[in-house]
Amino acid sequence: MADDKTCKDNPMKGVPIDINFTTFIYSLSSSAMVALGEAPDPGTGQVGFNPQLAKHTIDVLGMLKRKFDSGLEKDEQKLLCDIVYNLRMSYVNKTK
Repeated sequence: MADDKTCKDNPMKGVPIDINFTTFIYSLSSSAMVALGEAPDPGTGQVGFNPQLAKHTIDVLGMLKRKFDSGLEKDEQKLLCDIVYNLRMSYVNKTK
């Protein structure tokens, strides 16, 4: 897995964020439940079925499970580091 030494510095360092792997997995799980129509959408309160979004979210969870079981390849580590860095930079730039 990529560590802080293989990625650029976190531009959001010091910004309070309460996220860990467990909350991330629960977030994806909740999104899948909403898409399956098993829970109301927190934004609208409506219950609906979106099979494409449900499948996508479930597939993402499955992919994460496989990757954590077998490990990321070097190019996947770099891609993940770059994406996270660019998204963080965008967030910082928009919230200044």
